[in-house]
Amino acid sequence: MTTRKLLLGGAAALLMAAAPAQGPGYHVTARHTLGGDGGWDYLALDAASHQLFIARGDRVMVVDPATGALLAEIPGFDRAHGVAFADAAGHAFATSGGDSTVRMIDLKTLKVIGKTHAAVDDDGILYDPYSTHIFTMNGDAGSSSVIDAVTGRNLGTIDLQGKPEFGVSDGQGHVFVNIESKGAVDEVDVTSMKVLRQWSIAPCQSPTGLAIDVAHHRLFSGCRNGLMGISDAAAGKLVATAPIGRGVDATRFDAGTQLAFASNGDGTLTVIHEDSPDKYTVVQTVKTMEGARTMELDPATHTLYTVSAEFGPRPATGRGRPPVKPGSFTLLALKK
Repeated sequence: MTTRKLLLGGAAALLMAAAPAQGPGYHVTARHTLGGDGGWDYLALDAASHQLFIARGDRVMVVDPATGALLAEIPGFDRAHGVAFADAAGHAFATSGGDSTVRMIDLKTLKVIGKTHAAVDDDGILYDPYSTHIFTMNGDAGSSSVIDAVTGRNLGTIDLQGKPEFGVSDGQGHVFVNIESKGAVDEVDVTSMKVLRQWSIAPCQSPTGLAIDVAHHRLFSGCRNGLMGISDAAAGKLVATAPIGRGVDATRFDAGTQLAFASNGDGTLTVIHEDSPDKYTVVQTVKTMEGARTMELDPATHTLYTVSAEFGPRPATGRGRPPVKPGSFTLLALKK
């Protein structure tokens, strides 16, 4: 070995010794084959019961995420999209976009006990603890329907400034909504039921999933052009972007680890660390499954859940989605 090689080897050894040890990152810890026909949309975890609700088109599946056991199927939906929980009222609410309604579900019996008209293309849905109301995101209608979480009664409609995708609550009287058609975010006052302001998140385009860091007033918009846009919700402006995978449909933020996540239809999960409220670093890209574009986080255990299925060959025309292989619908759990 030459002197030069010895010096280089010694320098490399010093660098390795100085670098902090890197523990294992997020990885798939469990796969549960759930099967069943149909597509899928949002996942939602009821923290009180620790049950995972998965929208499956004509029904909502209720699953034990620890074992993958099917606990119930709630039928009667026309394009089920999202589920939100009002645990104090004992109710869950799920959107049915095909017939513009919201189903109210008894969380003890897991049965539908009411149905409320919303608006065309009701999709994303959330519970706001400040007002104790449910808010739907009605894409084609460009609005949000407000529903009483106790009675299930429609309380009115908020006209949004474009086509909404997903929304989050800060728990302090405001709901924030991704406006997919404008590449922007709307801020809604839940008391007056009016939009207070809108700001652009360019260069992000077609934002879908939205998450919030309540402590630092930061919003995480997953955008279909391969970016996450991070906004200062108090100032109403974009403060940072980070690269993510393609085909994102959900984002989450874990306050316990200061990590933001984007689940991408290209079969990846992007993990982003909040170094400071205005500085973000991609720390990992995890392989999941093609089509695993929706996601849920259990903040108590820092476990992530996503779903997808195996696909057959793409159509010879090159257009349209490839067929799903029967019985292959799968729940993935990811953890450090």
